Amino acid sequence: MAIPVYIQGAWFLGAALFIFGLKGMSSPASARKGIIIAGYGMLVAIAATFLIPGLQNLGLMALALAIGGSAAWISGQKVKMTDMPQMVAIYNGMGGGAAAAIAAIEFAKGDAHSLATTVLAVIGALIGAVSFTGSCVAWAKLQGVLKKAHRLPAQNAVNVVLALIAIGLGGAMVFMAPAQPELVLAFFAVSLILGIIVTLPIGGADMPVVISLFNAFTGLAVGFEGYVLGNPALIIAGIVVGAAGTLLTQLMAKAMNRPISNILFTPMVASGPGEAISGSMKELSALDAAAMMRYASKVIIVPGYGMAVAHAQHKVWEMTSILEEAGVEVKFAIHPVAGRMPGHMNVLLAEAGVPYDKIFDLEEINGEFGQADVALIIGANDVVNPSARTDKTSPIYGMPILDADKAQNVIVIKRGKGTGYSGVENALFYTDNCRMLYGDAQPMAGEIIQHLKAMG
Repeated sequence: MAIPVYIQGAWFLGAALFIFGLKGMSSPASARKGIIIAGYGMLVAIAATFLIPGLQNLGLMALALAIGGSAAWISGQKVKMTDMPQMVAIYNGMGGGAAAAIAAIEFAKGDAHSLATTVLAVIGALIGAVSFTGSCVAWAKLQGVLKKAHRLPAQNAVNVVLALIAIGLGGAMVFMAPAQPELVLAFFAVSLILGIIVTLPIGGADMPVVISLFNAFTGLAVGFEGYVLGNPALIIAGIVVGAAGTLLTQLMAKAMNRPISNILFTPMVASGPGEAISGSMKELSALDAAAMMRYASKVIIVPGYGMAVAHAQHKVWEMTSILEEAGVEVKFAIHPVAGRMPGHMNVLLAEAGVPYDKIFDLEEINGEFGQADVALIIGANDVVNPSARTDKTSPIYGMPILDADKAQNVIVIKRGKGTGYSGVENALFYTDNCRMLYGDAQPMAGEIIQHLKAMG
């Protein structure tokens, strides 16, 4: 069916709005505007699709749009900011699932397609299906439904075998087109299982990279299926999202000093006993912590997953405001892989009302720790471990870290004495300039606030 020029023009307009929206999302200051622009792009693309002459099943399309839109609106209104990683994971999975469903419908029709179209449909179906089930597993891990990493015996061999079977079935679908229904079902079943099996062993601390990778998969799948449908908006939007997701995944993997293949297929374990750490952890009270920050000139706060779990971002911002009123300079230092999704800490701090100009990434802030009177670490561990610079046997050796240990004083709010995700002791906690404040971040921040108010 020939698509009228005005419909194609509308699709290109929608794609352009997607690109401008993505550009806006590159900065926290313009992210909200970027999301709105991208939303208008989606609206234009959907409206243009409904206006295609001779299109059938408009009623069903409208019903599906109403159900999906209502569900998204309600969930978007109710979701807590601390649950945003789960929502990102599940929505990302829906995108991959939709791309796989498009391919499944095209194969079910049994229509003849060119070789290139069939190949792209198969590739899009494979990565879309993997992204769908993989994102569902990521959601289950973040939601706490799956509390532990589940690694099969000979896990990597199982991954390879499943991938080869899926590729083999996909190849058969290409060269036996139109493929038999049994072959199509087997292909999708193996692809869906592959997404589950690959994601199950991955731990929670690696979820930001995994979510970003599946986001790239979803974008590519949408782009490939857009080619199958002859829809330029899907092609452009999918390629842009796929490229952005791929770049973000590479940057985050670099920030962890771990190849993407290592994150997917190798559990993080120490390669040796590690360097011996001398000394002991030294505790302090909330009153002492409040006094150290109240009479400091400069404080740098390093938030981590512990802040998110404790829902402490509002208390942290209240504490920051009190310190600033007392003349203390306060900045926030964000590690690229802090939390459980890309930009997790940025989202939480923005929701609490922290201005964008107070939030700095690793490269911007690291040079300032040496001039800071206090570095306050809230629920972060591996991303401030100086062993990453010195201990070659550590699994995090070479990973860029926030140089919190270079501050004159370090205060760590931490629930207990356990290690981080890497499983190694944090040498920072044993240094002479570090003090530990044990407890959940929210009540500890609350105690500090009370003492700060009492100090006037």
